[in-house]
Amino acid sequence: MIKPIMKDPIFLAQKSAEAGPEDAPIAADLLDTLRAHADGCVGMAANMIGSAKRIIAFDNNGQYMMMYNPVIVKCSGPYEAEEGCLSLTGTRKAKRYRSIKVQYQNEQFQTRLKTFTG
Repeated sequence: MIKPIMKDPIFLAQKSAEAGPEDAPIAADLLDTLRAHADGCVGMAANMIGSAKRIIAFDNNGQYMMMYNPVIVKCSGPYEAEEGCLSLTGTRKAKRYRSIKVQYQNEQFQTRLKTFTG
């Protein structure tokens, strides 16, 4: 189900809780909402649809990917970018990396490692 975008900065600043298999409906809603905003958004976190759970969905080279409980375990090549967010007005500077390694759980809650380069 497509959910409204959360814009409350106090809610968005809260630490999200670990996600589990019972949170699959939240992940489905997150993916539906991301698809609905595909023209201006490449990734979303569950807090953007009002669920304080550690779930993200994003376009990974034309294919949507879901991560539960992601943690960046290694990063290199820092640079400054400017980007926008559906939850916040305007654009802002953000520190990004040329390469990151992420530990996460897939939709079967198997732990995985993936390196992204940009």
